[in-house]
Amino acid sequence: KNGALKTKSIDMLDLSPETDTEELISQIRKSEPLITASRIGQVKLLILRLQEKLSQQDNRRFYLFKVNHNSPICLFICHIFITGSYDRTCKIWDTASGEELHTLEGHRNVVYAIAFNNPYGDKIATGSFDKTCKLWCAETGKCFHTFRGHTAEIVCLAFNPQSTLVATGSMDTTAKLWDVKTGEEVATLTGHSAEIISLSFNTVGDQLVTGSFDHTVSLWDVSSGRRVHTLIGHRGEISSVQFNWDCSLIITGSMDKSCRVWEAVSGKCLATLAGHKDEVLDVCFDYTGQFIATASADGTAWVYSAASYQSIARLEGHEGEISKICFNPQGSRILTASVDKTARLWDVQSGVCLQVLEGHTDEIFSSTFNYEGDTIITDTCHS
Repeated sequence: KNGALKTKSIDMLDLSPETDTEELISQIRKSEPLITASRIGQVKLLILRLQEKLSQQDNRRFYLFKVNHNSPICLFICHIFITGSYDRTCKIWDTASGEELHTLEGHRNVVYAIAFNNPYGDKIATGSFDKTCKLWCAETGKCFHTFRGHTAEIVCLAFNPQSTLVATGSMDTTAKLWDVKTGEEVATLTGHSAEIISLSFNTVGDQLVTGSFDHTVSLWDVSSGRRVHTLIGHRGEISSVQFNWDCSLIITGSMDKSCRVWEAVSGKCLATLAGHKDEVLDVCFDYTGQFIATASADGTAWVYSAASYQSIARLEGHEGEISKICFNPQGSRILTASVDKTARLWDVQSGVCLQVLEGHTDEIFSSTFNYEGDTIITDTCHS
């Protein structure tokens, strides 16, 4: 309008191959008057293409392809992936060839936390035990900024969805917000009484959640740096925190052997997901927020419905604690990484183990899918 382009998202998180296309289009038109009669055919085509993609059978198997870097963490973005390491560097790799593209050098201690600025993928943030965070160009490896201000190790970080801010969490009990463009500190979030071990922006980018070893979770307003809610209820250190897609729910995993579901608006605990016999080390929503997965030191993982909080599947087979868990982008598969030196691929609905990914000679600390869901990275501390 008048030369200005505006965009609006329409969530179709419940879309399935069985969804009535005509009824869905009718509902969309009622909520979005910009979709006129002349656009109905285009919208219908898009929905049919999405339904076709959802109905595709996922029977792929994964095959071993190695690169060497003593890296405890790894992340994908499209054609490249990054690894952070105890050797004080972060490396950028080509996904197809396994070729090293750049080595990001400059930290003076372990690079413990890394992140891409998804969905753009042109910047990388690295957090280190040297108490600093660095911002890099993903294409050239150039360092744009070094964020200084924490007084202890940085152990978690994240970009906001707009790629304008980086949040860092530290052993100094604070989180900080940094301006991507200027490199300046925007806010210091104080209130926790122990180290912050996990943090996550919601998909809008207006709220940040932090989990701490003080057994509490804090919900922050990003624009003001004010704490909105303190989520109290866990009896042990918080291991992992995450928002669902529509920003309405927060899940938290704890060393008290439980996962909790919280309402973001009120800060109220809606459910406690019990069942694990040992510490819950990682939790996650699938991309639509319909499922919750938990991973535990007891060697099992669980899948729950985010609507009913009922268990759907129990994933058994690992011979040691499971440190990381994630869904593939399609929400049909779960990937787990374990100290038993294997990663496993599971069917979400049945809980059946589809493939054991072997080849490592040490504990696997990190694992993840790429965007398409057709490539997996697993990481140990030894090459």
